[in-house]
Amino acid sequence: MFATGQVEQAYPLYRRVREQEGLQSGRQLLRMAYVQEGQGHYPAALYYLSLAHAWQPRYTTWEKMVTLAQEHRLTGYPNSWRQNLAITVQRYYYRLVQMLLAGAVIGGTLLLVRRRTADRAWWATYTVYLLLVGLFLNLLGPGRVGLVARPRAPLMTGPSAGSAWLTTAAAGDRFEVRGQQDIWYRVQWQGRDAYIRRPDLLLVE
Repeated sequence: MFATGQVEQAYPLYRRVREQEGLQSGRQLLRMAYVQEGQGHYPAALYYLSLAHAWQPRYTTWEKMVTLAQEHRLTGYPNSWRQNLAITVQRYYYRLVQMLLAGAVIGGTLLLVRRRTADRAWWATYTVYLLLVGLFLNLLGPGRVGLVARPRAPLMTGPSAGSAWLTTAAAGDRFEVRGQQDIWYRVQWQGRDAYIRRPDLLLVE
């Protein structure tokens, strides 16, 4: 149906397959984003683009997200060399993890086999290698992000309705999620922690 131009009729079928059967692909998500953008639902389009980008990071997908965000004056979509570097790392992250873990297994096996002849320098080197792998997993791993699902969602200084108000987020604004507490998500806003109600933020998962 999508290929024959019936894009709006294809959308509910794509959505049903994704939500009820748990099946999705990058191509499917991009098509769903295309339909939503065509209908003027740019927050939904950004959500599906974010899912597609998380599924398979691509520069073209991110550039489309940046373009939409700039058109609607949304925050959380940087267009910088740091973001391009992060996309590169994300593209090859799981391959690098597999290679590093394979190296850890092989190195550990060889040391165990030759534990009587291996001196302390080899064990120290292997320990440093494991520490570097741990740093890689913790510092360069994909972070959790969420998109604001409702217009005029308040950001607060603490996880309470009585906390001080910081600003009002627009539907489609993108934040890095640092944690959660009760009905609140702790997000990164302008270099500081802020809190937003969980129903107001849609996680990219």
